Amino acid sequence: MISATTWVPQGFAAEFPSRYEMDDEEVDRISKLAQLRLDDALEDLEEATEQLENAGTDEEQEEEIIVDTVPDEDVVTALKEEAALQETEIDDDLKEYDLENYDNEPETDKQSLSMFSNIKNLAYYKSNDEDPYIILPKNEEGEVIDDLDEEEREELQILDSDSLLLVAKTEDNLSHVDVYVYETSEANLYVHHDILLPSFPLCVEWLDIRVGRSRTEENQQGNFVAIGTFEPNIEIWNLDVVDEMYPDAILGNSETKDKSPKKSKKGKKKSKKPEKRKANDEYHVDAVLALSSNRQHRNLLASGSADRTVKLWDLNSTKCVRSYSFHDDKVCSLAWHPEEGSVLLTGAYDRTVIASDMRLAPENHRRWGVDADVESAKWDPHNSNFFYVTTESGKVFYLDARTAPSSPRDAKSVWTLQAHDSEVTSFDVNKFVPGLIATGSTDQHVKLWNITPSGPSLQSSRDMGVGKVFSVSWLPDKDSARHLAVGGSNGVIQVWDTKTNDSVRAEADGEDEGDSDDEE
Repeated sequence: MISATTWVPQGFAAEFPSRYEMDDEEVDRISKLAQLRLDDALEDLEEATEQLENAGTDEEQEEEIIVDTVPDEDVVTALKEEAALQETEIDDDLKEYDLENYDNEPETDKQSLSMFSNIKNLAYYKSNDEDPYIILPKNEEGEVIDDLDEEEREELQILDSDSLLLVAKTEDNLSHVDVYVYETSEANLYVHHDILLPSFPLCVEWLDIRVGRSRTEENQQGNFVAIGTFEPNIEIWNLDVVDEMYPDAILGNSETKDKSPKKSKKGKKKSKKPEKRKANDEYHVDAVLALSSNRQHRNLLASGSADRTVKLWDLNSTKCVRSYSFHDDKVCSLAWHPEEGSVLLTGAYDRTVIASDMRLAPENHRRWGVDADVESAKWDPHNSNFFYVTTESGKVFYLDARTAPSSPRDAKSVWTLQAHDSEVTSFDVNKFVPGLIATGSTDQHVKLWNITPSGPSLQSSRDMGVGKVFSVSWLPDKDSARHLAVGGSNGVIQVWDTKTNDSVRAEADGEDEGDSDDEE
C-alpha cells in the first residue's frame, strides 16, 4: 500500500545525483548509528526473554512435545529405503557422462594449430594510448570516458523541468520510499531510486535545507526527505545520493534513553513486562504520524506523534528544542502558517484543532472542536486567516482562525461540506489555483471541489484504481499546478492531469483568458 506522498519542486534536485561512497568517516558515522539500533534490539530481546521466562512450560507439555517429535520406526525405515533407491537411480543416470575422466585432456597432434599458437608474431603495446588503432573518447581534462559510466550518468540525470514525487510504500512486509521522476511535458512517471526503511512509513516531508550543517555556512540549500514511521524515530535522507545505506540523521535516536535492566529489591530482574516509556521532552516514544517543515524558519521541523506530543526539531543540531502536550490523543496532522512562521496548526484524534503561537504559553492557544477524529488540517494559502479540517465522518470544515470559541464545543465553521460517506483520509489545497481542493477517501474516490464565496461545489469525482485513497497531493509548480498525485491501498501511484476533465478545463481556460486580459 501507499501511505503517503509529497512532491519536490522543480530545480532543487541535483542534475546528476551521486553514488553512495563508503569512506572512513562514513564507516564511523554508520557504526554509531548501528550501535544505537543494536542497543534498541538488545532491549527488545531482553523484554522478550523476560516474557518467555515468565510464561514457563509445565512437565505435561514437555512430555507431549517429546512424544510428538519422535518419529515412528516404520516411517524411518521407509524413508531410508526411498533415499537409497534415489541414490542408485542418480548413479545410473550419470554413468553415461563418464564424469570421473571429465578433466583429462584427450591426446592431440603436437603440430595442430591452437587459438594462441601464433601469439609471438602479434604486435602488442604497453598501453591503449600507444596503440594507433584504439581511439577512446576523452573529456576536456583528457580523461578517458567510460561508455558505461556515461550511460549510467544519463540514466541518473534529472532535468530542471522534471519534478520528483516521493512515495512511501509497503509491499510484502518491505517498506521503502520510492523517488519518482515525473516528466510533465510527456506525462512520464518512473522510479529513479528508492530508500529502504526499517519500519512502516506513515508520513514524508520534503526539506530544502542541508541537515546537520552549521548556521554560518553560506550554501544551506539541500534536497532531503524526513520520514516518520511506526518507530518513534524520524529518519532524514539525502535525495541527491543514490543507494545510500544509512540516513544522514536520525531525530530522536537519543543515547540518553535508559536501557539498564530494572531489578527488584532482591536483585533479580522483574518478570513483568517492562512498562512503556513515558512521553518526554527529548524524543518521541511512539509512532510519528505527522511532519511539517517551516518554510520561513527553514531549520525547524515539527513532528506529531501517537504519544500525544508535538515536538520542534532543529535541523542544524538534529536535536529537539521544544516539546508540547496540547492534545489528549494521538496528534495526526500538522501545518505551519504560510505567513506567520511561529504559528502551527495541529489536529488530533481528540476531535480538536489548535492554532498555536509557539512563543506563547499554552493557555493562549486557540482551540476548535469538530464532530469526529481529525484526519488532516491545512491553512488556506490564498487567505491565511482561514483553514480547512477534514474528519473521520467524511466532512470538510472551513474555519476562521480569528474567531476562536470560548469552548471547543461552541466552534462554528464558515461552511461545512459532506465530501464523502466515509472518512476523508487525504486532502490538499492547490497553491496556485484559488478555490481548488482535492479530497480522497476510503470509498476509493477522489473528488475535486471549487470553493466560491457562496460555498463549495463538486467539479469532478473519479475512481483512480488505487483502492482506498490514502494520499492526494498537488504538484507545487505553477506551470503544472493541476497535476494531482494519488496513492492508496493497492500500492499504485497515479498522476491525474485534471485539465483532462471538461469542467476543470473550462474553468482553467476562463482563468487563462482573465490573466491575459490583466496583462494587456
